[in-house]
Amino acid sequence: MYTPAEAVEETGFSLDTLRYYEKIGLLERVTRNASGQRRFTQDDIGWLGMLRCLRDTGMPIATMLRFAELVRAGDHTIPDRIKLLEEHDGHVQAQIANLAERQRYIHNKISYYRSVM
Repeated sequence: MYTPAEAVEETGFSLDTLRYYEKIGLLERVTRNASGQRRFTQDDIGWLGMLRCLRDTGMPIATMLRFAELVRAGDHTIPDRIKLLEEHDGHVQAQIANLAERQRYIHNKISYYRSVM
């Protein structure tokens, strides 16, 4: 079991974000100890790792919520999960291509500046 501080350290999410994710249903109800303090399981940490990946790659919260619903609905939703993740992968690929194009522009500018020195 992880304390909230340990969960923050493990996931990189702030405590406010963890609370928010629990409130909106991205994170299922977190267990609590006798004094009411949240205790995160290894499964919670693993799920938060997935959410971190999706968030860091630009998936909107509404889509993350849809993914969470599909996961919780059971294995019969695996084809829908694959479709959702493939669509997101396409968006990620487009982001990568855009960044590569921007990087080429920056490299060209660096080369230009070096040539005029």
